[in-house]
Amino acid sequence: MNPTLLFDSVFSEAYRLTRNRMTVFWSVLFVPVLYFLGGIAFHIITKSKAPQLPPGIAERMGQEPVNLAEGLLTGAGMGANGAILVFMLIGAATLYAGDYRWETWRLISARNSRTNLILGKVAVFKLLALSGMIAFLLASLLHSVSQAVIFARPLGFDMDAAGLGQFILLLLLSWVRIVQYAMLALLTATLTRSLLAALFVPWVVGFAQSLFGGPGLALLGWNPQDWLPHLILPGLAFESLKAAIQQGADNPAVHAPVLKALTSLALWTLIPLAGAIAWFRTQDLSKE
Repeated sequence: MNPTLLFDSVFSEAYRLTRNRMTVFWSVLFVPVLYFLGGIAFHIITKSKAPQLPPGIAERMGQEPVNLAEGLLTGAGMGANGAILVFMLIGAATLYAGDYRWETWRLISARNSRTNLILGKVAVFKLLALSGMIAFLLASLLHSVSQAVIFARPLGFDMDAAGLGQFILLLLLSWVRIVQYAMLALLTATLTRSLLAALFVPWVVGFAQSLFGGPGLALLGWNPQDWLPHLILPGLAFESLKAAIQQGADNPAVHAPVLKALTSLALWTLIPLAGAIAWFRTQDLSKE
């Protein structure tokens, strides 16, 4: 593998994506903007209800500082929520299936190896996911600032070393979850050559998997701590790792499924990637 050719693939994909402003907006900015505006509306409504609160509570709400560190932790923990995953599929489908849609594969496949072309797209999507997470973190901070402004509360920032470690781990976990989820779009795009399939198939698979979470596991008689649920439900694996990061210090029991969860996310990331590369290397692109 030639690193220079791989870099060329990444650079060209990044350049093409930045020219597609609508895709970047819906993938990166839409959910953070909606979260920020929704937070402002929530704070305004809450303040309008303040006179109805029991005596003393409203006063304490106005005196306690708003901890911006909590906003960062909230943003990192929510960095791979359902809305972000769904709208990130727009960017994933555009990246992974756009060349099928516009029949441009035959023009670019002669300039680089097929493995590099796929890896370049994956690398650019990782950057897109990271950009979306940074935007959501900023929206979470602004959410906290708006709370301080609307309730006339002071601002503060209090994060110890443990909190910083939790923040970094949550951020990394959310990033891995977004990339893993989008791997279904990559595999679907190479198998079907369809942008719509790359957009909707991962959503359908994710929705079907969510039906087996929580009460669904109980109906099937599965123990959520076992290997099988974690291996077939990457969403459960993500939640298990998230609980271990957030509650591990107070509840050591949440560490039990960590190895199973890590294995699940690794398999759901690497197997679709390997399958997509293997299929793409033998694919006839003469008409694409």
